[in-house]
Amino acid sequence: MAKERNHAFDILCGICIIRMVTLHIMAFCGKDKVDWWLEVMQWSYFFMSFFFFKAGYFNKGTGTNDKEYLTDRCKRLLIPYLSAGLIGLAIYFAFYPHLTARYKGWVEPLQIEHIWENAGFYGNGPVWFLFSFFCVYILVHYIEKIKYLHWIVISFPLISYLLWTWGNPLWMSTNNVFMATFFFYLGRLWHILMQRYSKKQIRYLSLVLTVIFIAVNFIHPGKYVMSYNEFSGCSLTAVTNATCALCGLSGLLLTAPPVRIPILCFIGEHSMVYFISHYPMLYFYKFMHLSYGRSIYNRWDDVLILIPAVFCICSWFVPYIEQIPWLSGRWKSSTQPRLPLDVRNQPGTDAQNNQG
Repeated sequence: MAKERNHAFDILCGICIIRMVTLHIMAFCGKDKVDWWLEVMQWSYFFMSFFFFKAGYFNKGTGTNDKEYLTDRCKRLLIPYLSAGLIGLAIYFAFYPHLTARYKGWVEPLQIEHIWENAGFYGNGPVWFLFSFFCVYILVHYIEKIKYLHWIVISFPLISYLLWTWGNPLWMSTNNVFMATFFFYLGRLWHILMQRYSKKQIRYLSLVLTVIFIAVNFIHPGKYVMSYNEFSGCSLTAVTNATCALCGLSGLLLTAPPVRIPILCFIGEHSMVYFISHYPMLYFYKFMHLSYGRSIYNRWDDVLILIPAVFCICSWFVPYIEQIPWLSGRWKSSTQPRLPLDVRNQPGTDAQNNQG
C-alpha cells in the first residue's frame, strides 16, 4: 500500500507563494509600507528561506560526476532562469517606445550596472532566486567532496552579515548564497533529527521552537531579507528566529496527521508557475494603465483586482507551463536522478525593487 503523502511542505510552499505574490502586488500599488503590512512582513520574513530549507531537507546527496551534475542543474535552474527572465524583459521593453513618447522619458530608472550587479531581469526581478539556488547547489556539491568541510557552514551567517556591512559587493545578487546554504544544511540537519527521534519528541521540540520564535519576535525582533541580503533590527535574532520558525513550523506540520488543504497545496505543488509568471503580469497591468494615462500607485482598488486575477491566471497557466521544459525545468529525459527538491515547487521570490 502506497504511503500517504504528507502535505506539510506543500502547505508551507503555498503560504510562501501567496505571501510573495501579495507583497509584489502591494509594492506595485504603493501599499507595501502601510503599518499592518509591515507587521505581516515581520512575522513572515523567514518564508523566503524556507525553499532552501526544504531543498536541504529532501537532499540525499549531490553525486560525484561533475559534468552530469552541472548539466542537470543548468537544465533545471539556469535555463528556466534565463527563459523567464527574457520573457519578462521582452514585456518590459515592449512598452518602451510608447511610454517614453507619452511621458518624455522612461517611467522607471534604468541602470547599466543592473546587468552585472543584480541577477533579476527588468520585467521579472524575482528570477534572482533561481540563479541563487543554482549557486547553492553548486556550492553544496563541492563542499560535500571534502570530508567534514560542511562544518564551515556554521560560519555562513556571519559571512553573509559581513557582506551586508560591506555593501553587498558580490555580483549577480550572490551575497545571499551563504545564508541560503546555511538554511539548506539546516533542512538537512532537521531531516536527520526527524528520523532519529519519535514523532512525539519532535512535536514537543517543534512546539518549543515555535514558542521561542513568537516570544523573541515580540521582545527583540530582527529581520533578514533574502533578496537584498539585508539585515534589520537585531541581526542575531533574525537568524535564530528564522531557524526556530523553519524547524518549528515544519516539525509541527510533519508530525500532524496528513491533511491536504486544496488551494494552498495546489499552489505549493505548482509554485514554479506562480513564481515565474506573476511579475511580468504585474508589469503588463501597470504599463497598460500608464499607456492610457492612469497610475495604479496608491490604489487599493487595483490591489483588490490584481490579487484574485493574478492567482487565477497563474492557476490557468499551470498545465501549459509545466509542459514547457525550458520554463518549468521539467525535462522528460535526464541521466541524473530527479532533483531532491523539485524545482517545480520552488519559488519564490522577491523582486529587484521590493523587499521579500
